[in-house]
Amino acid sequence: MVNFILNQNTISTTLPKGLLLLDFIRYHQRLTGTKIGCREGDCGACTVLVGEIKNGELKYRSATSCLMAIGNARGKHIVTVEGINVAGLNFIQQSFTDEGASQCGFCTPGFMVSLAGFALSNTEATPQAAIDAVNGNICRCTGYKSIERATAKIAQKLAENKQQDAIAFAVENNILPDYFTGIKERLLQLVVPASSSPAPTQSPLKFLGGGTDLYVQQHETMLQTDIDFLMDNSALNGIVQIDNRCYMGATVSATDMLESPVFQQYFPSLQAHIKLVSSTPIRNMATIAGNLVNASPIGDFTIFFLALNAQLLLSDGHNVREIPLQHFYKGYKLLAKKPEEFIEKIYFELPSASTKFNFEKVCKRTHLDIASVNTAISLQMENDCIAVAHLSAGGVGPTPAYLTKCVAYLKGKSINENTINEVIAIAQTEISPISDTRGTAAYKRLLLGQLIRAHFVVFSGNKNLQLSQ
Repeated sequence: MVNFILNQNTISTTLPKGLLLLDFIRYHQRLTGTKIGCREGDCGACTVLVGEIKNGELKYRSATSCLMAIGNARGKHIVTVEGINVAGLNFIQQSFTDEGASQCGFCTPGFMVSLAGFALSNTEATPQAAIDAVNGNICRCTGYKSIERATAKIAQKLAENKQQDAIAFAVENNILPDYFTGIKERLLQLVVPASSSPAPTQSPLKFLGGGTDLYVQQHETMLQTDIDFLMDNSALNGIVQIDNRCYMGATVSATDMLESPVFQQYFPSLQAHIKLVSSTPIRNMATIAGNLVNASPIGDFTIFFLALNAQLLLSDGHNVREIPLQHFYKGYKLLAKKPEEFIEKIYFELPSASTKFNFEKVCKRTHLDIASVNTAISLQMENDCIAVAHLSAGGVGPTPAYLTKCVAYLKGKSINENTINEVIAIAQTEISPISDTRGTAAYKRLLLGQLIRAHFVVFSGNKNLQLSQ
């Protein structure tokens, strides 16, 4: 049984927990304002809001329902475009109407829902923040300038709220219907059966985090698969600092990481790095552990955490063992993990004052795209020399690459032109890129060299370092 609130209605369903929320909304609830577009989380036509209580507070985030199982709606408030309607037009809808921001209308419900989520967030109400809130929504009629004007008007209205609770302000200003004020109490009273792992069957068990890639690859088979919903387990969430280490639960999402005080303190450029990774709704859903287990050769967070020399705690539900992330990948999509094991925690040593860290990525689109090549580096400095180095690269081989020879070379070196040229040359001996839709092998080799040089440009602040040789 899966219990949750859909708009104003309490839902209890015995349908397969692997059923997509999008299909449940449209075909079982007949709420057809949520559109079917790409079914891969790219277009935003199926965007919903997901509200849940965390640390005593009700928080809403946007999500793509085409990649969300109803099992992950358990105990939450799911809001479709029908759920934000008021008598007449709400403020968001009126703003779009005034600015002519809706053309064919197919994408408009997704924009409406994303902006409703923006109204409920703690994000500073600026025009740029409003645009960022809809970075996962595509307008096929290319009406972006009118949409930008509408989002600016919405941001201006939200900026009037100085101290009031976001839900109360939104209701009072005709942005959302008044039933939102009672949702927190209803969620607290919602009867949610304790989660448990599915009983063993002949079908293989799958561990599901956010599902943002698994459902792209295998959504047709998920209905027939036994699923262990890791997000049901509160012990697998949270980001904590213990001494000089950061520990992350398996279900920590990219947005959790971005909002974490620990990451904000130790990674001042995190906002810029995260902006290179997917769209807001996907970041709200995608788990870091899922990115690691997916084993994509270009997984952004895999490359990020390889450079932090992250360690994994793998559990089979009874026993826990530790393995370095750099030893986790044995071949293309092959992991040093038993089928019954899942990532319980990820931990790494936090950067010190003498640590330099950077992440770089190039893709066909500037943002919201899969990398052609990505790379990250961490350097611990002593007396202007590199005491410890970690360097990773994606898109240059069958697995996420930890560049062992480069790491060994960098130890004890000072940062200068000769060091940079040499480490780029060594990196070329450690990679084996192939030509594909994201670029030729030769292009990827050139690109990795440029991005490694870019790391050192960032560290030195010296733009005179040549970006090509």
